[in-house]
Amino acid sequence: MTRIARVEALVCNARMRNWIFVKVLTDDDGLWGWGEATLEWHTREVVGAIEDLEDLLLGQDPTRIEYLWQLMFRQHFWHGNNLVRSTAISGIDIALWDILGKIHGVPCHRLWGGPVRDRVRLYCHLGGGKMEDFYDIDVTQAGRFAELALRAVADGFTAMKAMAVPPTKIIEGMQAVRAAEGCVAAMRDAVGEETDLMVDCHARPSPAMGCRFARALDDYGLLFLEEPCWPEYREALAEIRSTVSTPIATGERVVGLHAFRDLFQAKACDVCQLDVTHVGGLSEARRVAALARAYGVALAPHNPQGPVSTAASIELGFAEPDYLICEAVHEDVPWRGDILTETRVIEETGRTALVSDLPGLGVELNEAELAKHPFEQELVESITYSDGAVGDW
Repeated sequence: MTRIARVEALVCNARMRNWIFVKVLTDDDGLWGWGEATLEWHTREVVGAIEDLEDLLLGQDPTRIEYLWQLMFRQHFWHGNNLVRSTAISGIDIALWDILGKIHGVPCHRLWGGPVRDRVRLYCHLGGGKMEDFYDIDVTQAGRFAELALRAVADGFTAMKAMAVPPTKIIEGMQAVRAAEGCVAAMRDAVGEETDLMVDCHARPSPAMGCRFARALDDYGLLFLEEPCWPEYREALAEIRSTVSTPIATGERVVGLHAFRDLFQAKACDVCQLDVTHVGGLSEARRVAALARAYGVALAPHNPQGPVSTAASIELGFAEPDYLICEAVHEDVPWRGDILTETRVIEETGRTALVSDLPGLGVELNEAELAKHPFEQELVESITYSDGAVGDW
């Protein structure tokens, strides 16, 4: 019987973040699985957590995925629902599903009942959102967002997201709100209504300011408004949701099934943005997806990480009926594709991932290429307001 022989964490610096890839090796020569456990500014913590979990896994049957998930989550004494531990579990769990797919020679979505769709739609993130980008707002700034949106359309995307909401203090006047509105108006004018737009507030606004932003942007037909206020304030998210027609999205910073239960019970969102690399891997993501379905909440995974996270998020999309769209990064580093020796087909026109018969996640990594980009501490970035107070990044 095949057994787990080693669990390795491979760190690859990709400018904005260190990708943490997890390789679970077995005693069956040539059989391993890839996962991802990327967590910005916490790389050393996550790698240490993976090393701690390895002792629980050595000699175990890698196909007993639920048993191993419970083992990692419940041992020792502290449950694994803190962010660092959950991220480490996620990377290992994703790799175990990759192994199981390879053993049976089928993609992961076949293990979960087969595909429910032929393709998964992708969207890109246009960036933006720095303090200095907004407080001297003028036509040039709005035009920059419009230019980025047009470039994304030229790249084949039919949907895109931008951080068109500036950082604000707990209460402010209308300057920041009008700045955001100007940027969204410019993007909408540039790409028309046939292209879907999303706005990422990055959970920076207070509940009061989030409500102002949501109301100001409500007439622009956004596919969703992401994290319009601090994620800890479920009731405030629900109140914002009740005052606008724009669907509200959140969940990228939520860890564990019980936390998502509380989020859905509060009627705080229309779109669940679970992150497979943080939530507890594909095992917990599928449980959250089932819970979301019971509450009529769509899925649109948070996914600004590396290519293994993207592959796992797409596999989830082929198995989940209420899956809306997947975030996909394609221009973070020019060598992104160089670290892959195998991957699925992405349609250039429309930017959709086609259903694949590649086993497991359908990706393989080139470790020699990974080694060319060793760990580097991420740049220390912070937001302070004009009076010197610390803001939300």
